[in-house]
Amino acid sequence: MTEKALRLGTRRSKLAMAQSGQVADAVSQVTGRPVELVEITTYGDTSREHLAQIGGTGVFVAALRDALLRGEVDFAVHSLKDLPTAQHEGLVVAAVPEREDPRDVVVARDTRKLTDLPDAARIGTGAPRRMAQLNAYARAHGVEIETVPIRGNVDTRIGYVRSGELDAVVLAAAGLNRVGRIDEVTDFLSVDTVLPAPGQGALAVECAADNASLIAALAELDDPFTRVAVTAERSLLAALEAGCSAPVGALADILADGQTVKEMRLRGVVGTTDGSTLVQLSTTGPVPETHEAALALGRELATEMLAQGAAGLMGERAH
Repeated sequence: MTEKALRLGTRRSKLAMAQSGQVADAVSQVTGRPVELVEITTYGDTSREHLAQIGGTGVFVAALRDALLRGEVDFAVHSLKDLPTAQHEGLVVAAVPEREDPRDVVVARDTRKLTDLPDAARIGTGAPRRMAQLNAYARAHGVEIETVPIRGNVDTRIGYVRSGELDAVVLAAAGLNRVGRIDEVTDFLSVDTVLPAPGQGALAVECAADNASLIAALAELDDPFTRVAVTAERSLLAALEAGCSAPVGALADILADGQTVKEMRLRGVVGTTDGSTLVQLSTTGPVPETHEAALALGRELATEMLAQGAAGLMGERAH
Protein backbone atom coordinates (compact mmCIF):
# COMPACT_ATOMS: atom_id res chain seq x y z
CA MET A 1 0.00 0.00 0.00
CA THR A 2 1.38 3.41 -1.03
CA GLU A 3 2.01 5.77 1.87
CA LYS A 4 -0.15 8.88 2.10
CA ALA A 5 1.29 11.84 0.18
CA LEU A 6 2.86 14.70 2.09
CA ARG A 7 1.23 18.05 1.29
CA LEU A 8 3.63 20.87 0.42
CA GLY A 9 2.19 24.40 0.54
CA THR A 10 3.52 26.76 -2.10
CA ARG A 11 2.74 30.07 -3.74
CA ARG A 12 1.35 29.80 -7.27
CA SER A 13 4.00 31.76 -9.15
CA LYS A 14 6.16 29.96 -11.68
CA LEU A 15 9.23 30.57 -9.52
CA ALA A 16 7.58 29.33 -6.32
CA MET A 17 6.30 26.22 -8.08
CA ALA A 18 9.74 25.52 -9.54
CA GLN A 19 11.58 25.79 -6.23
CA SER A 20 8.87 23.89 -4.36
CA GLY A 21 9.06 21.14 -6.99
CA GLN A 22 12.79 20.80 -6.38
CA VAL A 23 12.23 20.49 -2.62
CA ALA A 24 9.36 18.04 -3.18
CA ASP A 25 11.65 15.74 -5.18
CA ALA A 26 14.30 15.87 -2.45
CA VAL A 27 11.75 15.17 0.30
CA SER A 28 10.35 12.22 -1.67
CA GLN A 29 13.85 10.75 -1.93
CA VAL A 30 14.46 11.18 1.81
CA THR A 31 11.08 9.90 3.04
CA GLY A 32 10.08 7.49 0.29
CA ARG A 33 6.68 9.17 0.25
CA PRO A 34 5.03 11.06 -2.61
CA VAL A 35 4.72 14.83 -2.20
CA GLU A 36 1.70 16.76 -3.45
CA LEU A 37 1.98 20.50 -4.18
CA VAL A 38 -0.86 22.55 -2.68
CA GLU A 39 -1.13 25.99 -4.31
CA ILE A 40 -1.93 28.88 -1.96
CA THR A 41 -2.49 32.52 -2.90
CA THR A 42 -0.83 35.10 -0.62
CA TYR A 43 -1.57 38.79 -0.13
CA GLY A 44 1.71 39.67 -1.81
CA ASP A 45 0.57 37.80 -4.93
CA THR A 46 -2.72 39.68 -5.29
CA SER A 47 -1.76 43.21 -4.22
CA ARG A 48 -0.89 45.65 -7.02
CA GLU A 49 1.03 47.94 -4.68
CA HIS A 50 4.81 48.09 -4.53
CA LEU A 51 6.44 46.11 -1.72
CA ALA A 52 7.58 49.26 0.06
CA GLN A 53 3.93 50.36 0.24
CA ILE A 54 2.46 47.10 1.51
CA GLY A 55 5.31 46.64 3.97
CA GLY A 56 7.08 43.61 2.45
CA THR A 57 7.48 41.76 5.76
CA GLY A 58 5.51 38.51 5.62
CA VAL A 59 3.17 39.41 2.76
CA PHE A 60 4.23 36.31 0.80
CA VAL A 61 4.23 33.88 3.72
CA ALA A 62 1.27 34.60 6.04
CA ALA A 63 -1.26 32.52 4.08
CA LEU A 64 1.17 29.59 3.86
CA ARG A 65 1.75 29.73 7.60
CA ASP A 66 -1.98 29.88 8.28
CA ALA A 67 -2.44 26.73 6.16
CA LEU A 68 0.31 24.99 8.15
CA LEU A 69 -1.23 25.89 11.49
CA ARG A 70 -4.67 24.71 10.31
CA GLY A 71 -3.18 21.38 9.21
CA GLU A 72 -4.15 21.92 5.57
CA VAL A 73 -0.55 21.30 4.47
CA ASP A 74 2.30 19.37 6.13
CA PHE A 75 5.14 21.72 5.22
CA ALA A 76 5.78 24.84 3.17
CA VAL A 77 8.62 26.23 1.08
CA HIS A 78 9.48 29.94 1.23
CA SER A 79 12.08 32.15 -0.38
CA LEU A 80 14.05 32.86 2.78
CA LYS A 81 14.37 36.56 2.00
CA ASP A 82 10.55 36.83 2.24
CA LEU A 83 10.41 35.25 5.70
CA PRO A 84 10.03 37.55 8.75
CA THR A 85 13.01 37.27 11.08
CA ALA A 86 10.95 36.40 14.17
CA GLN A 87 10.13 32.71 14.56
CA HIS A 88 6.41 32.01 14.26
CA GLU A 89 4.85 30.33 17.29
CA GLY A 90 3.99 26.72 16.55
CA LEU A 91 6.22 26.51 13.47
CA VAL A 92 9.88 25.69 12.86
CA VAL A 93 12.25 26.10 9.89
CA ALA A 94 13.24 22.44 9.65
CA ALA A 95 15.64 22.86 6.73
CA VAL A 96 17.61 25.48 4.86
CA PRO A 97 18.91 23.65 1.76
CA GLU A 98 22.18 24.58 0.07
CA ARG A 99 22.00 28.13 -1.22
CA GLU A 100 21.88 29.11 -4.88
CA ASP A 101 23.91 32.04 -6.26
CA PRO A 102 22.95 34.96 -3.97
CA ARG A 103 23.90 37.71 -6.44
CA ASP A 104 21.67 40.16 -8.26
CA VAL A 105 21.80 40.25 -12.06
CA VAL A 106 20.96 42.61 -14.87
CA VAL A 107 18.80 41.75 -17.86
CA ALA A 108 19.32 44.59 -20.33
CA ARG A 109 18.63 45.47 -23.93
CA ASP A 110 21.38 44.77 -26.47
CA THR A 111 23.12 42.42 -23.98
CA ARG A 112 24.53 45.42 -22.11
CA LYS A 113 26.24 45.27 -18.73
CA LEU A 114 25.63 47.76 -15.93
CA THR A 115 28.83 49.59 -16.89
CA ASP A 116 27.74 50.24 -20.49
CA LEU A 117 24.07 51.13 -20.12
CA PRO A 118 23.10 54.29 -22.05
CA ASP A 119 23.02 57.71 -20.37
CA ALA A 120 19.90 58.25 -18.24
CA ALA A 121 19.14 54.52 -18.43
CA ARG A 122 15.84 53.45 -16.87
CA ILE A 123 16.45 50.46 -14.58
CA GLY A 124 13.50 48.59 -13.09
CA THR A 125 13.48 47.03 -9.63
CA GLY A 126 10.95 46.61 -6.84
CA ALA A 127 13.54 46.68 -4.05
CA PRO A 128 14.57 49.87 -2.18
CA ARG A 129 17.80 47.98 -1.34
CA ARG A 130 18.69 47.70 -5.03
CA MET A 131 17.67 51.29 -5.71
CA ALA A 132 19.92 52.58 -2.93
CA GLN A 133 22.97 50.70 -4.15
CA LEU A 134 22.41 51.28 -7.86
CA ASN A 135 22.00 55.01 -7.28
CA ALA A 136 25.10 55.03 -5.06
CA TYR A 137 27.02 53.27 -7.84
CA ALA A 138 25.80 55.87 -10.37
CA ARG A 139 26.84 58.75 -8.10
CA ALA A 140 30.27 57.22 -7.52
CA HIS A 141 30.89 56.78 -11.23
CA GLY A 142 29.37 60.06 -12.41
CA VAL A 143 26.65 58.45 -14.52
CA GLU A 144 22.95 59.19 -14.65
CA ILE A 145 20.33 56.49 -14.17
CA GLU A 146 16.68 56.38 -13.19
CA THR A 147 15.53 53.56 -10.93
CA VAL A 148 11.91 52.68 -11.72
CA PRO A 149 9.78 50.77 -9.16
CA ILE A 150 8.21 47.66 -10.73
CA ARG A 151 6.33 44.55 -9.55
CA GLY A 152 5.34 41.33 -11.21
CA ASN A 153 6.72 37.92 -12.06
CA VAL A 154 9.85 37.22 -14.09
CA ASP A 155 7.95 37.33 -17.41
CA THR A 156 6.44 40.71 -16.56
CA ARG A 157 9.72 42.26 -15.45
CA ILE A 158 11.79 41.05 -18.38
CA GLY A 159 8.89 42.08 -20.63
CA TYR A 160 9.54 45.72 -19.72
CA VAL A 161 12.99 45.37 -21.28
CA ARG A 162 11.82 43.47 -24.35
CA SER A 163 9.15 46.11 -25.03
CA GLY A 164 11.65 48.96 -24.70
CA GLU A 165 9.83 50.51 -21.74
CA LEU A 166 12.97 49.99 -19.62
CA ASP A 167 16.63 49.71 -20.52
CA ALA A 168 17.26 47.04 -17.89
CA VAL A 169 15.81 45.25 -14.89
CA VAL A 170 17.61 43.86 -11.85
CA LEU A 171 16.57 40.44 -10.58
CA ALA A 172 17.93 37.68 -8.33
CA ALA A 173 20.20 35.17 -10.06
CA ALA A 174 18.71 32.31 -8.05
CA GLY A 175 15.18 32.95 -9.25
CA LEU A 176 16.17 33.07 -12.91
CA ASN A 177 18.21 29.90 -12.50
CA ARG A 178 15.32 28.05 -10.88
CA VAL A 179 12.94 28.89 -13.75
CA GLY A 180 15.53 28.03 -16.41
CA ARG A 181 16.15 31.58 -17.66
CA ILE A 182 19.67 32.27 -16.43
CA ASP A 183 20.88 32.51 -20.05
CA GLU A 184 18.96 35.81 -20.39
CA VAL A 185 21.25 37.51 -17.86
CA THR A 186 23.48 40.17 -19.41
CA ASP A 187 25.48 41.02 -16.27
CA PHE A 188 26.14 39.36 -12.91
CA LEU A 189 26.51 42.15 -10.37
CA SER A 190 29.45 41.95 -8.00
CA VAL A 191 28.40 41.93 -4.34
CA ASP A 192 30.81 44.85 -3.98
CA THR A 193 28.40 46.82 -6.19
CA VAL A 194 25.05 45.49 -5.00
CA LEU A 195 24.91 43.47 -1.80
CA PRO A 196 21.98 41.01 -1.93
CA ALA A 197 19.02 40.84 0.43
CA PRO A 198 19.54 38.88 3.66
CA GLY A 199 18.87 35.23 2.82
CA GLN A 200 18.73 35.81 -0.95
CA GLY A 201 19.19 32.61 -2.95
CA ALA A 202 18.23 30.41 0.01
CA LEU A 203 15.00 28.55 0.73
CA ALA A 204 13.28 27.84 4.04
CA VAL A 205 11.34 24.61 4.58
CA GLU A 206 8.87 25.16 7.41
CA CYS A 207 6.57 22.78 9.26
CA ALA A 208 4.66 22.42 12.53
CA ALA A 209 6.94 22.46 15.58
CA ASP A 210 5.25 19.38 17.05
CA ASN A 211 5.74 17.15 13.97
CA ALA A 212 8.93 15.44 15.19
CA SER A 213 9.09 12.75 12.50
CA LEU A 214 8.73 15.26 9.65
CA ILE A 215 11.25 17.63 11.25
CA ALA A 216 13.75 14.77 11.40
CA ALA A 217 13.15 13.87 7.75
CA LEU A 218 13.37 17.46 6.51
CA ALA A 219 16.63 17.97 8.46
CA GLU A 220 18.28 15.70 5.87
CA LEU A 221 17.93 18.63 3.41
CA ASP A 222 19.64 21.14 5.71
CA ASP A 223 22.99 22.64 4.67
CA PRO A 224 24.96 23.69 7.79
CA PHE A 225 27.02 26.44 6.10
CA THR A 226 23.96 27.97 4.45
CA ARG A 227 22.09 27.78 7.75
CA VAL A 228 24.71 29.71 9.76
CA ALA A 229 25.27 32.24 6.95
CA VAL A 230 21.61 33.18 6.58
CA THR A 231 21.14 33.14 10.35
CA ALA A 232 23.87 35.80 10.67
CA GLU A 233 22.36 37.86 7.83
CA ARG A 234 18.85 37.71 9.26
CA SER A 235 20.14 38.49 12.76
CA LEU A 236 21.64 41.68 11.30
CA LEU A 237 18.28 42.55 9.72
CA ALA A 238 16.41 41.86 12.97
CA ALA A 239 18.83 43.90 15.08
CA LEU A 240 18.41 46.83 12.69
CA GLU A 241 14.64 46.41 13.26
CA ALA A 242 14.22 46.52 9.49
CA GLY A 243 11.58 44.73 7.44
CA CYS A 244 12.05 42.72 4.24
CA SER A 245 11.40 45.81 2.10
CA ALA A 246 13.89 48.09 3.91
CA PRO A 247 17.00 49.21 1.97
CA VAL A 248 19.21 46.66 3.74
CA GLY A 249 21.67 44.27 2.11
CA ALA A 250 23.65 41.54 3.86
CA LEU A 251 25.81 38.61 2.87
CA ALA A 252 27.77 36.12 4.96
CA ASP A 253 30.30 34.06 3.05
CA ILE A 254 32.83 31.44 3.97
CA LEU A 255 36.48 32.34 3.51
CA ALA A 256 38.50 29.25 2.63
CA ASP A 257 42.11 28.39 1.89
CA GLY A 258 41.83 25.61 -0.66
CA GLN A 259 39.64 22.97 0.98
CA THR A 260 40.15 24.40 4.47
CA VAL A 261 37.40 26.66 5.80
CA LYS A 262 39.01 29.57 7.61
CA GLU A 263 36.50 32.23 8.62
CA MET A 264 33.11 33.78 7.93
CA ARG A 265 32.81 37.33 6.66
CA LEU A 266 29.54 39.19 7.17
CA ARG A 267 28.89 42.34 5.17
CA GLY A 268 25.99 44.72 5.60
CA VAL A 269 24.73 47.86 3.90
CA VAL A 270 21.94 50.35 4.60
CA GLY A 271 21.27 53.35 2.40
CA THR A 272 18.86 56.02 1.30
CA THR A 273 17.09 55.02 -1.90
CA ASP A 274 18.59 57.97 -3.82
CA GLY A 275 22.05 56.57 -3.06
CA SER A 276 23.27 59.76 -1.41
CA THR A 277 24.20 58.04 1.85
CA LEU A 278 25.30 54.48 2.54
CA VAL A 279 26.48 52.82 5.72
CA GLN A 280 28.49 49.79 4.63
CA LEU A 281 30.49 47.70 7.10
CA SER A 282 31.82 44.17 7.50
CA THR A 283 33.15 41.88 10.20
CA THR A 284 35.15 38.66 9.97
CA GLY A 285 35.45 35.91 12.54
CA PRO A 286 35.39 32.15 13.11
CA VAL A 287 32.61 30.26 11.33
CA PRO A 288 29.80 30.10 13.91
CA GLU A 289 29.38 26.59 15.31
CA THR A 290 26.04 27.28 16.95
CA HIS A 291 22.82 29.12 16.15
CA GLU A 292 23.53 31.51 19.02
CA ALA A 293 27.01 32.35 17.66
CA ALA A 294 25.56 33.15 14.23
CA LEU A 295 22.94 35.39 15.86
CA ALA A 296 25.67 37.17 17.82
CA LEU A 297 27.69 37.85 14.66
CA GLY A 298 24.72 39.60 13.04
CA ARG A 299 23.92 41.63 16.14
CA GLU A 300 27.55 42.72 16.47
CA LEU A 301 27.65 44.15 12.95
CA ALA A 302 24.22 45.75 13.33
CA THR A 303 25.39 47.53 16.48
CA GLU A 304 28.33 48.99 14.55
CA MET A 305 26.06 50.06 11.68
CA LEU A 306 23.58 51.72 14.04
CA ALA A 307 26.47 53.61 15.64
CA GLN A 308 27.33 54.88 12.14
CA GLY A 309 23.78 56.24 11.64
CA ALA A 310 22.06 53.32 9.90
CA ALA A 311 18.76 53.82 11.74
CA GLY A 312 18.18 57.19 10.10
CA LEU A 313 18.53 55.77 6.60
CA MET A 314 15.78 53.13 6.70
CA GLY A 315 12.62 55.19 6.97
CA GLU A 316 10.03 53.59 9.24
CA ARG A 317 11.59 50.67 11.12
CA ALA A 318 9.82 47.38 11.72
CA HIS A 319 8.71 46.42 15.24
